[in-house]
Amino acid sequence: MEQPIRLPLIGEKAPSFEAETTQGMIHFPDDFKGKWVIFFSHPADFTPVCTTEFMTFATMQPEFEKLNCRLLGLSIDSTYSHIAWLRTIKEKIEYKGMKNVEVMFPVISDLKMDISKAFGMLQPETPAKDTKVLDWFMTLKKMPQRPAA
Repeated sequence: MEQPIRLPLIGEKAPSFEAETTQGMIHFPDDFKGKWVIFFSHPADFTPVCTTEFMTFATMQPEFEKLNCRLLGLSIDSTYSHIAWLRTIKEKIEYKGMKNVEVMFPVISDLKMDISKAFGMLQPETPAKDTKVLDWFMTLKKMPQRPAA
């Protein structure tokens, strides 16, 4: 019998992991120590709402960086799918005055859903739209979640 998924709690340290991303391998939390992190998931590449959310985050990335905050995305799709999706965003998508948007933050490929499970980003075996805010000590500070649909 599979163990139930335990949601991390506000005030706890974030789980550690290594992952392949659109920007290469990351070692979390080591690569992000000393910075705030907004870590968000989405259910699938090429979906309309997720696309506009990624465009908005990418457009706001310089503002987050001024606040010592890094962005980190996650999906259960592959790195190849992510790269094709991010290329499509840059070359073909226009939304609310945003055009030619280049997503420069890493997007994690979580094909086995190990990271999603560790962070409680699933709703019974389905990825949810989920955001985790972590402080510079990699302590969970906020965790809003909403259904994928």
